[in-house]
Amino acid sequence: MELKEIMEQKVFAVVGDTVNCEKYAYKIKHGLLEKGYKVHSVGKELASLNDIPEEIDIIDLCIHPVKGLSLMRDCKKNFKCIVIQPGAESDELLAYLNERNLPYIQGCLLVGLSVYAKDRAM
Repeated sequence: MELKEIMEQKVFAVVGDTVNCEKYAYKIKHGLLEKGYKVHSVGKELASLNDIPEEIDIIDLCIHPVKGLSLMRDCKKNFKCIVIQPGAESDELLAYLNERNLPYIQGCLLVGLSVYAKDRAM
């Protein structure tokens, strides 16, 4: 899945510190909300991806790679793709995703928001 296609999805799980306005997860969460996407926050608000009460289209990892790997190992939810933000990647995480054929890209949703996002709040 390419970044343009990711930005066409509707339900996002942002994994990271979504309550601290200095953190990228916060900026991504609020950027998605401003454009009308449905966003669930995991890390500081929900403990697990499994706590999300609906289907997820995109999981955005904006968290330390060790914590991201742990959350992905625990994840029982279906999803279309994972976005691994810069700094959230590790050899172990990529190996885990590749071994299980889980779809992912390494990219930035802030770029996706600025280039591809349409205002869905209309």
